[in-house]
Amino acid sequence: MTTQKSQFDEYYNALINRDSQYLGVFYVGVKTTNVFCVSTCRARKPKPENVQFFSSIEEVENHGFRPCKVCKPKENWEEPP
Repeated sequence: MTTQKSQFDEYYNALINRDSQYLGVFYVGVKTTNVFCVSTCRARKPKPENVQFFSSIEEVENHGFRPCKVCKPKENWEEPP
């Protein structure tokens, strides 16, 4: 079982590397823009302190984030943009 810190690092590395294996596993909310993305988003990558990871679209939207206009996570969550 992974700890929260190691899971954060794993997810953040997947985001930075645009790892398609994580599509549908997590959604990342960017605190500075209130936007959420999938792991393969082409948008500029946020600093680690500005991200929060969620396991579902419903959860991330309940925290006040809106879908990214680049990766369109509500439409394309199963395929890389």
